[in-house]
Amino acid sequence: MEKKYVIINRNLVEAIDFKKVLETSESTLRYSLDGTQTIIKFIGEIPSFLDGEKIYSHDEIIETINNPD
Repeated sequence: MEKKYVIINRNLVEAIDFKKVLETSESTLRYSLDGTQTIIKFIGEIPSFLDGEKIYSHDEIIETINNPD
């Protein structure tokens, strides 16, 4: 199975169940330059706390994070 990615706002970090994503804790998250968003990675089914969020493939997330906007 391939990794899937979700960009979430910083205020949603407290809802992350780190048992269901590839990051191990809040301290392992990488934030956007302005500190308002982070990327969560997971494999398999979408964790329930990410319901309704846009899911990105590897190619899509690379394109998104390399966009200067």
